[in-house]
Amino acid sequence: MTSSSSDPARPSSVAARLEAVRRRIAGAARAGGRPADGIVLTAVTKTQPPAAVDAALAAGQRVFGENRVQEAQTRWSGRRGSVSDLELRLIGPLQTNKASDAVSLFDVIETVDRPRLVEALAAAGLKTGRTVRVLIQVNTGAEPQKAGVPPGEADALVEEARARGLSVEGLMCIPPAGEAPGPHFALLRKIARRNGLEVLSMGMSGDYEMAIRFGATHVRVGSALFGERNPPETPSID
Repeated sequence: MTSSSSDPARPSSVAARLEAVRRRIAGAARAGGRPADGIVLTAVTKTQPPAAVDAALAAGQRVFGENRVQEAQTRWSGRRGSVSDLELRLIGPLQTNKASDAVSLFDVIETVDRPRLVEALAAAGLKTGRTVRVLIQVNTGAEPQKAGVPPGEADALVEEARARGLSVEGLMCIPPAGEAPGPHFALLRKIARRNGLEVLSMGMSGDYEMAIRFGATHVRVGSALFGERNPPETPSID
């Protein structure tokens, strides 16, 4: 890490970016007639250096999103015990053989997208004695290369997850790159409403203000807080 004042991992840089994002969240909430404190900022720390994570913690950020179980274990094992109100959310694809590790580490798993994963998480919850809090990830663009349950199968997966004892809190989506995100946010909101779900995790660095207008309760912001990152490898899911 350099000592340049432009280094995005510097505490002052992270704090300034965090404050700017919070202001924009508040502005988008006001524009939509919603309270700003009803929207949770999830700071996406995947692949970020330790200095950036510590700077975000020092600036008061407490909700973080990670893509990979093993990377998250390495990053947070030494920090979790010292931050009592920390919340970790898994926002990347989850392999069924990592279900127990994920349940032990994460407070919420946002990427439940298939019956086999529901089964694995339910078993992990019974084994650990933990209530497994989840979101169902919906592939709103029906992209074959992307994780997420097809929109037409989302209701059935919500029902199965509930029947298996998972605490289904809401839905998550990642709109297709290059498409207007609004229709995808609207579709996710529609599916959530008919299933009685209140949490909508949607919107990232480039579109979180629009997502808030469509009802997002959680926005996942990485590059707007920490600068650009190196893309991680994409893990297989089964």
